[in-house]
Amino acid sequence: MRRKPDWLWVIVIMFGLGVVTTGYTQSFIEHSPAPEVIRMVP
Repeated sequence: MRRKPDWLWVIVIMFGLGVVTTGYTQSFIEHSPAPEVIRMVP
C-alpha cells in the first residue's frame, strides 16, 4: 500500500481526545460541589 493510513491516525487522535475530555469532565464534576452547579442552572 502506497497510501498512508491517515484515517487510522484520525481515529486514534479522536479516541485519545475523547478519553482525555471524558476523564477531565468526570474529575471536574467530582471535584466541584453539586449544589452550586444545580443552583447555576436556573
